[in-house]
Amino acid sequence: MKRILSPKSRGPLILYRFMVLLVLVLIVFLIAGTIYSFFRSPGSSPLFRLGSSGAGQADSAVSAGDAVNVFTGIGRLRIPLAGGAAGSGGTLILSIAFPYPPGDRAFTEELASRIGDFRAIAIEYFSSLPAEKLVNLDEDAAKAEILRRYNTSLRLGKIAALYFNDLMIVD
Repeated sequence: MKRILSPKSRGPLILYRFMVLLVLVLIVFLIAGTIYSFFRSPGSSPLFRLGSSGAGQADSAVSAGDAVNVFTGIGRLRIPLAGGAAGSGGTLILSIAFPYPPGDRAFTEELASRIGDFRAIAIEYFSSLPAEKLVNLDEDAAKAEILRRYNTSLRLGKIAALYFNDLMIVD
């Protein structure tokens, strides 16, 4: 018995065949990529990069082999400020981060154990400043002072640079 298909019933059949063909092509592509990855040397460079092709700081740091970790364990600090003329000084919201070498395990452990000290140092420094002075804050001087205080508390290494990710004053 022969079955004749009407033109209306050919649409889903063509779509079904297309989808099966697409799935088969994807499976072949995944198998070929997996086999290729087994034969590539472990130190080879990527075949292509997603994103900007210009060599930015992140690309140059990766290509130079300089691995750097960023310590953000201090978290976001909410520091009450000394009262101004109105009596209420407001609140400073601050996040502090700094780079450290990833290979120095002892220094990394010291950083993790000193999170409470780092928080206390930053809170002590900023809470002593009145809100009026923070409006015109010299960030470089504040970073240098906090960096000096952090480094005096460390024994196994030193922090080279300090960054303020967030610095907001809320009334």
